[in-house]
This record gives sequence, C-alpha cells and structure tokens, in this order.
Amino acid sequence: MSSGTIKVAEHQGVTVIKMEGDVRLTLCLSFDDFIEDMLSKDDFCSVLFDLTEAEAIDSTTLGLMAKIAITGRDKGFDDPVVITRNPNIKRILRSMGFADIFQILDEHGDMLAPAKKLVELKERTDDEKAVQARILEAHKVLMNMNEENRNTFKELVDTLEQQS
Repeated sequence: MSSGTIKVAEHQGVTVIKMEGDVRLTLCLSFDDFIEDMLSKDDFCSVLFDLTEAEAIDSTTLGLMAKIAITGRDKGFDDPVVITRNPNIKRILRSMGFADIFQILDEHGDMLAPAKKLVELKERTDDEKAVQARILEAHKVLMNMNEENRNTFKELVDTLEQQS
C-alpha cells in the first residue's frame, strides 16, 4: 500500500480534495489547517472528494471529512460529494453513516474539471500536542454522527482526553 497524499484545488467556490494511496493521520494538521481556511472563505460553496485513487483512509481523516460536511450543513451548503469505486472505502463510509451527510457516487462525469490544478498538502508532524488535539477532535465528530460510532470510538476518545 502506498503512503497517502491529499491534493486540493479550488475553482469558483468548489473545492476538490483528492486523496491517493493510504491516507493517515500524518496529514491531519495540514488537512485541518486547509479545512479551516477553506470554510472561512467568502466564496466557498461545496466540496468534492475524489477518492478514486485512495487505497485506505484512517478514522482521523474520516473525522475531518465529516467535519467539513457537518460544518458545511450548519452554514447552509450542499452536502459534499464523494467519488469512489473502491468497495472497501464505500463499505466503511456507509457503515459509519457517511451516506447521511455525503453524496457517495461511483462516477464523476466532468465534476473534477477543477482538479487539473491540484496542489499537494505537506505532511506536518512538528507539533505532537496539536496532532493529538486534531485526532481527538476528529474522533469526537465521528462519535457525534451516530450511536454506533459513539460505541466504536468512545474508548479511544476517553484515552486521548486522559492524555491531554
């Protein structure tokens, strides 16, 4: 499995977030910084996740994806679109309740046109406390999505809260 990357592009308020390979928490600081910046822009209106080249996505990254959908809903934006043909990723997304807050599609048509100018987010692991805080926040988002997620992540969240 190849190590993961997150690449982003923006075009007229639509943000394309392309994940490739095995996307892990080592990208959580830069991804969360990007999310905060994206959601604060006046012209932001929607997000398209291109997971067609993603092999796996960890729970921290899934929590940050959910943060985008939930925050976007609170601000009145359309639910993000996720494009993936990977049956394992689809199964994980559906089992965690992502079908309730994302549109999950197999094909993209021409929705990925802005993705031609993708820029890779750089990995940041320089601040261990900040990484831990982002992991905790991401898992709290997942816990608040539904009861099954709450049961799945409660022990991890309790442990992370005791360490912080």
